[in-house]
Amino acid sequence: MALPFPEIDPVALSLGPFQIRWYALAYLAGFIGGWKYAIWLANQAPGRRPNAVDADNILPWMVLGVILGGRLGYVLFYNLGYYIDNPLHIPVIWEGGMSFHGGLLGVAVVCIAYARFYKFSALALGDLIATVVPIGLFFGRLANFINGELFGRVTNVPWAVYFPYGGGLPRHPSQLYEAFLEGIVLFFVLLWCWRQPKIRQAPGMIFGIFTIGYALSRFVVEFFREPDPQIGLILQYFTMGQILCLPMMVAGGLLIAYGRKHRTAE
Repeated sequence: MALPFPEIDPVALSLGPFQIRWYALAYLAGFIGGWKYAIWLANQAPGRRPNAVDADNILPWMVLGVILGGRLGYVLFYNLGYYIDNPLHIPVIWEGGMSFHGGLLGVAVVCIAYARFYKFSALALGDLIATVVPIGLFFGRLANFINGELFGRVTNVPWAVYFPYGGGLPRHPSQLYEAFLEGIVLFFVLLWCWRQPKIRQAPGMIFGIFTIGYALSRFVVEFFREPDPQIGLILQYFTMGQILCLPMMVAGGLLIAYGRKHRTAE
């Protein structure tokens, strides 16, 4: 027996014509929570870069990287034909359409540019940033659930949910699967890694572990998530999300191998 969708208004607060949506609050919680957590992590390894000042200074650039990268990633990877025909809709991010893989590329560009400007290891900065990303993923997937979007495939499991836009059929709450794997599980895995000096001293290793951990989690959950309607299945089995996870796994493996060979002393 499937569960009814909880009656949660996607709009958290309305002040006349001004509305604050849970999705916007999820982004805000992810950025603020990640920022504070990054400062705390940096203080656990004093005397090395990135430090707490770097975590402070890079925040606005990270916000820009996530939003621009996430939007451009969605345009290029998921709905290019539509935006070629409607280019003026590209900046209309409040209508939805963000890609994690694009956001990750945006964050990588910011890390490289910031570290080069201040002349320290971009991989070390990437390790710190990667450790806090699960916070944003957790809140973001909860917001997807509240919005009733990115729901799962039709199923008869007891915890299936009737989503408002799910065609009246019981579906996997795949957003919650992702919140658990990409948010909670990956958060504690990366925290454990950060506390291991041998891993923390290997530049890029934590970033690589995050990359593989996210890619594996997303690849598995995509088998339960409804494919994007404008793309469908690729080769009859795989989604675009799964295809984009494959190079992430390769990149993660290369980062781990590089870090093991270039350990530094703290």
